[in-house]
Amino acid sequence: QVHLVESGGGLVQPGGSLRLSCAASGTVFAIDGMRWYRQGPGKERELVATIDNSGTTDYADAVKGRFTISRDNAKKMSFLQMNSLKPEDTAVYICGADIAPTIQLSRKYDYYGQGTQVTVSS
Repeated sequence: QVHLVESGGGLVQPGGSLRLSCAASGTVFAIDGMRWYRQGPGKERELVATIDNSGTTDYADAVKGRFTISRDNAKKMSFLQMNSLKPEDTAVYICGADIAPTIQLSRKYDYYGQGTQVTVSS
């Protein structure tokens, strides 16, 4: 069993910052790409940021320059530092990762957490 658990969400004023964390646990033998998605009220899920296992990152245009994705391979975690938050950033933030759940490291599957709510409001 593999689990991804997000934390760090909450209520923040416009212009504020939050740092989200995602921890992988269970039978995790290897992790490739790690990602953060978000789903706002009445909206489809969108990909916010990605990081591969060499540290190469990519971001949605809406968050470039404000959000930073990082990872700690030893701790099997990813992070999303969110600065200069806007009301339109309000969403459930969901982490995802490509994980090998067995010793067959070439066999990786997509896993997702349950999400953490981020609300940006004054």
